[in-house]
Amino acid sequence: MATDLNQKLTRLQQELQQTWTKLHIEQKLQILQELEAEVAKPEIWLNPDYAKAQNTKLTRLTSEVQPWQLLQTQLADLQELLALNDPEINQEADRQLDILNHNFQELKKTLRFTGKFDHENAILRITAGVGGTEAMDWASMLERMYLRWCENQSFKTSCLERTTGEEAGIKTAVYEISGNDAYGLLKSEHGVHRLVRLSPFNADNLRQTSFALVEILPVIENTEEIKIDDKDLRIDVYHSGGHGGQSVNTTNSAVRITHLPTNTVVAIQNERSQLQNKEKAMEILRGKLAQMQQEQQTESIDKLRAGESAKWGQQIRNYVLQPYKLVKDTRTKHENKDPEAVLDGKFDDFIDAYLESLVGK
Repeated sequence: MATDLNQKLTRLQQELQQTWTKLHIEQKLQILQELEAEVAKPEIWLNPDYAKAQNTKLTRLTSEVQPWQLLQTQLADLQELLALNDPEINQEADRQLDILNHNFQELKKTLRFTGKFDHENAILRITAGVGGTEAMDWASMLERMYLRWCENQSFKTSCLERTTGEEAGIKTAVYEISGNDAYGLLKSEHGVHRLVRLSPFNADNLRQTSFALVEILPVIENTEEIKIDDKDLRIDVYHSGGHGGQSVNTTNSAVRITHLPTNTVVAIQNERSQLQNKEKAMEILRGKLAQMQQEQQTESIDKLRAGESAKWGQQIRNYVLQPYKLVKDTRTKHENKDPEAVLDGKFDDFIDAYLESLVGK
């Protein structure tokens, strides 16, 4: 038994070392040490914005490398126990080895995040398709689904914009989602979602098909990542239409930014000041242009073409509630026969299937 255990342990250690190298853990540990030393200096707070950004980097990098360090330490401890060659200890070591192997397989999923912005936070934008109340109700169902998923992930959500329908549902909703690998996880949801069900808004209770567009954009705070020429922008300000306290609806705090070369429009009115709305709108615009850059596979945003990104084209996922129950992804062909669970925020199997399909591409 001891020989088999040592062989299993050696294989796992070798796999860990290969993954350690692929993820550049050594380099990240060096960066982590430098960040820890930097944020420990009192003078860093002379520039609060920079200090906050460095602390965010430190927190994110720490949460990324710590699990790998812990696994490496646990395997080393287990190797010392096996060296004692005690039958009772070996039995417990075998159980521990299975647990560590499971933990390793879960950690390996981070290898799926190879995109430039996969580790960033995400912007979620939901837009109801044509079809009036039916489509707006479908958009609100998707809104609930994603908010439930974020809650399950312990991700923080912040509503940036929300326009409700006249009778039910929403016309649009925009959220910023903060959490480890938020964009990398949610990028699988970018596209058109189609619902088939018996309409609750139809007197004849007929089967209805509804569409909603889900956009997932990376949050790009670093302006150097996506450089936008000022001459390519048209900025309009207007009265905010939302509810609020003093100064809301009385000043031109709402901002609409148009990127002229691609005719991409971002409007934000949720923040109190025009400056805050402009900053948030620019953040979303950078995300939109980065997403378009990936879709069109261009080297720079200067080569982006208007109207050629995925919009209201073929749906990426079908949610059928009638005459049978099935959720099916048109890209990966992954299926789930429990649409109620999916719409309750349990769609991690679709995320996993999509990310696995990207491995090796």
